[in-house]
Amino acid sequence: MKKYIAVLALLLMGLGFLSPGTAAAQEIGVLVDGLPVTFESSPVLLNGRVLVPFRAIAESLQVEVKWDPISRKVTASQEGRIVELRIGDRTAWKNGRPVFLDQAPIIIEGRTLIPARFFAESLDCRVDWDGHNVLITSPRQKMTVVGFYALGDSRTSSWTNLFAKPYPGFEAGNTDIIGNLALGWYSVDAQGNLLTSSTTGWRRPDGWERVLEAADTLGLQCEMVIHVTEKNNTITRLMASEAAVDSFVSAVLAESQYYHGVNLDFEGLGLGTDYLAERQMFTALVSRLYSALRPAGKTLTLTLHPPNSSYRGYDYSALGGVADRIIVMAYDYGPRPEPDHMVIQAVEMAVREVPKDKLMLGISLPSENAESLAKRIGIAKRYGLDGMALWRLGLVGDQQWQVIREAILPRS
Repeated sequence: MKKYIAVLALLLMGLGFLSPGTAAAQEIGVLVDGLPVTFESSPVLLNGRVLVPFRAIAESLQVEVKWDPISRKVTASQEGRIVELRIGDRTAWKNGRPVFLDQAPIIIEGRTLIPARFFAESLDCRVDWDGHNVLITSPRQKMTVVGFYALGDSRTSSWTNLFAKPYPGFEAGNTDIIGNLALGWYSVDAQGNLLTSSTTGWRRPDGWERVLEAADTLGLQCEMVIHVTEKNNTITRLMASEAAVDSFVSAVLAESQYYHGVNLDFEGLGLGTDYLAERQMFTALVSRLYSALRPAGKTLTLTLHPPNSSYRGYDYSALGGVADRIIVMAYDYGPRPEPDHMVIQAVEMAVREVPKDKLMLGISLPSENAESLAKRIGIAKRYGLDGMALWRLGLVGDQQWQVIREAILPRS
């Protein structure tokens, strides 16, 4: 009888069908870029190899997968890389070439499980094992990176942090990473007057043209950032006056001639009960500005509170239709580093309302360390966002620059 059972088990293994009890009972986690992957059924350890449900691991790596139930074959494709695995077959195919597997893919309770290491490494990921978890680091990829540029002192100079030399000298520095500058030089008052100095510290510096010249030499795109808060109802008073909105749009359009685009950072809307009216007014203002900028060939970026914040005055769905991109300020939740689950929730809410290629993850560097910064970049990758925006240049340390370089490809 024992011999019969052993033969039957081998037969089932060969066919690719196993019960949960057949695999090792050890609880196994899978982390991609430091973030856990959630599976509908648990990974298993079989013959010294970790097998994972294929769809969840593929989605966490932004990989397109197809399942053919007739041939029982999984096909994964990403940026020219094609991987094929068949249930019960220890020969896989990578870009048309056969690869021998230590453990074939299997089916457990209707779920298809594939070898985690082979799958990830076939997609140029780095894979490690800490005894309890499979640790996957996704390959470097192209991402848009915006650096907020603002006034600082000798220790926190945006210029020196970006160009690697004290003002006015410059070299390539960190412009292999930063491709876009959000220049925090403007504000606005309730009458629609564009200000080059504000009570919140946003000011256009003397010699500002030198920044534009250096950026142009190194191929950087520049946006003028207009920052204002709802203190003293400044924003709602502006939005409620048609004359003030007209004045504001005209002033911004005229000033935008020096830049590639405009970035609106209007903060503090929607704390009260009348947030729906504020949403409508803000969307109307943005729409007016967008319509004015487009014929001039200028882009419009919105820097917004995250959709899971207390500020409810931002209609992400509507704003996504009247802006070129949206930076989600997924920070200031309280704890430091920022809680992973809150940042993920903000991104998930945003991608339900706005095309992901219009979204960028805002990262507040004072809130993050090297480990948590890697997770933030991992979130942007996992959800297929256009990239990330760093607050701010002047605060990026050497270790943080290294983390970024290990996660993304240099801009061409």
